[in-house]
Amino acid sequence: MTVDEAARVPVVIVGAGPVGVTAALLLARRGVRSVVLERHQHVYPLPRAVASDDEIHRILQAAGVGEEFAAISRPARGLRLLDARHRVMAEFRRTEHGHHGYPQTSMFDQPELERVLRDALARRPECALRAGVEVTGIGPASTGPVRVTYRDDTGDHELWADAVFGCDGAGSLTREAIGGVWEDLRFEERWKVIDVDTTGPVRCWEGVDQVCDRARPATFMRVSEHRYRWEFRLREGEGQETVRELIAPWLPPSYDGDFDVVRETQYTFRARVADRWRSGRVFLLGDAAHLTPPFIGQGLCSGLRDAYNLTWKLARVLQQGGDERLLDTYESERKPHARHVVRLAVAMGWAMTGGQDGAAALRRRALAAACRIPGLTELAGRDLSPPLTAGPLVRRGVRRRLAGTHCPQPWVSVDGRPARLDEALGDSFTVLTATTPGPSLTALAHSLGIRALCVADLGDDGTLAAWLRGGRAEAVLLRPDRVVMDVVPSGRHDFPSTAAWASLLHTTRSPVPSARTAPKILLRSTTR
Repeated sequence: MTVDEAARVPVVIVGAGPVGVTAALLLARRGVRSVVLERHQHVYPLPRAVASDDEIHRILQAAGVGEEFAAISRPARGLRLLDARHRVMAEFRRTEHGHHGYPQTSMFDQPELERVLRDALARRPECALRAGVEVTGIGPASTGPVRVTYRDDTGDHELWADAVFGCDGAGSLTREAIGGVWEDLRFEERWKVIDVDTTGPVRCWEGVDQVCDRARPATFMRVSEHRYRWEFRLREGEGQETVRELIAPWLPPSYDGDFDVVRETQYTFRARVADRWRSGRVFLLGDAAHLTPPFIGQGLCSGLRDAYNLTWKLARVLQQGGDERLLDTYESERKPHARHVVRLAVAMGWAMTGGQDGAAALRRRALAAACRIPGLTELAGRDLSPPLTAGPLVRRGVRRRLAGTHCPQPWVSVDGRPARLDEALGDSFTVLTATTPGPSLTALAHSLGIRALCVADLGDDGTLAAWLRGGRAEAVLLRPDRVVMDVVPSGRHDFPSTAAWASLLHTTRSPVPSARTAPKILLRSTTR
């Protein structure tokens, strides 16, 4: 097949929402060019997603907008379960210093995030955004470059891509193009969502409230200084109540002041996962691949995890001779993870909607008693993201308890200045060791073109050493997305098996990573 080089691009991304633009930025960081096609000319102005976790903040850091996101977001204290009279049944605290180095929960306004992402996109020469266009066709997806056709004011156009990312939402054309269909996880409810801007005396705490009232389940949160969100489940044939009637329980009885309704709309919350996420080099990400009820705030989070998981693998295949089988691990890792998160959200939804049956009082007392157990609420408030399941890029086992989890991100020293760990590690694989790496680990790292770093040389506060001790690990191999790929158990001096993943990465001896991808750490020597 002869393809006009002017129309050839490594990656076409369909959809310029947060998932699509973040994917483009992560590819650009690795030197992979992309074209983003978006039907809307400008950022959608109304709020949608409002919550994220510390893992997502870390992904945005990798995309180059971590500081900008911190400036437009605010930490939330956690989650409370309330009964119909708004009495607290349980409280699950979230800290401002999570495993990934950021607040465990952050509130934000999605249009602000999208503007931050698009501004970053405009600064990257590797990225091109074509807005106000309609994608009309994708495929074939099986072999060779993928043809993408689109239409704008000047007519019809085509691009040929080495890979296509479908970040085009629940009604995805990309999902249709690869023959994907929804797997229904059996949750469907109609809810009213209200966003209000007011300086009035709204009764709230600095977190999320879930009202477990079978007659009127609701979610409430303060998003920013004067912005609040309410979500109410609607009964059959219902939907005419005024905003003031619905939010009255959160306002003083005598309050008759004004408030600005930023958005009032109805959604049908659904739980679905696409049966297939890939055909050839065409992939589904975000809402094109999975839909979740919003009860645990993981809809956008799951999509950004998709982008982080896929981009480093595709970059390795396109640029570093990675085996094509690397791309198979995108769906095998992300699909079970996304399904788990969706089911967790469904479970929370059922807990809310069944909150005032005959056993409600007993359940409230049981929850209150359980929350007095030392450490229980802290345990329940930990990361919602489970470890990745075993596979070619996650070597799980009895003595590999850290495999599939994320490495924590403390502050370290880079070029004599404080920096977060990921800045020091760059985009490469890295071997982190509890003690000075021995000859075998040093030789392995050198053969893969990566570094073996002793955590004592990083200058952190002891977080990494404690993490390794807790996991009974002598050393770990970190993937570029900071997931632990393999573990050297305590008492051993080498990875139990390297042949499987070494052949998958298809790496032979290559130069040590450049200063761009692996900044120098100055406290002590970091290569032994």
